Amino acid sequence: MSNTKRTIKISPSMMCADFLNLAEDIKIIEESGFDYLHIDIMDGHYVPNLTLGPGYCEKLKPVTNLPLDIHLMVEDVDQFIPMFSPFSGSNITFHPECCRHPLRTIEAIRSAGCRPGIAVDPAQPLEVLRHMLPAIDFILLMTVNPGYSGGKLVPGAMNKIQEFAHYRDEMGVDLEIEIDGNVSWDNIPKMINAGADTLVVGTSSLFETKENRRRDAARLLELIGR
Repeated sequence: MSNTKRTIKISPSMMCADFLNLAEDIKIIEESGFDYLHIDIMDGHYVPNLTLGPGYCEKLKPVTNLPLDIHLMVEDVDQFIPMFSPFSGSNITFHPECCRHPLRTIEAIRSAGCRPGIAVDPAQPLEVLRHMLPAIDFILLMTVNPGYSGGKLVPGAMNKIQEFAHYRDEMGVDLEIEIDGNVSWDNIPKMINAGADTLVVGTSSLFETKENRRRDAARLLELIGR
């Protein structure tokens, strides 16, 4: 991994926010200087859960200027891309096994004015993704099995972060590494040391409690050196 000092980005998972006090949570996120709002889109087929959708993203537009970090956990990826074209400037991540022509999907995301990324499940090896990496802006490494919040870190997760970071540095690829899954207080320093650039934070850190959101936001900033 490169020794260059990196600014770690934070993408709070809105799936884990307090839906009854969403405006207050977003206010704290913005005031803390966090970078994205992470939006999990699940169709009940690729993963056994249903969550947020384009309508939810539309409701966020009047209340925040933060870019969205949209993670498509859906079977028919190409059907969903046009639904998110109104959110130019956002990140859109998809699982490449869910579309026939991943490079075309990447082009479609760029044509919508968004930053393309691919999501990597815990069991997926680097070798099958290598040809796609130069075409994307970032990679989302799942360090839990996808579908629900609060999952346990899968064995070998830190090694996988290191593997992708080593490839990026060795090949000179301009590729951000985003981590999603059990980004806890204990795991955050290890993930950063392994090569993470962006952290999707949820119930094991920022959204651990409802009562101390501002305190936890400040703790998170201190932990990442911002």
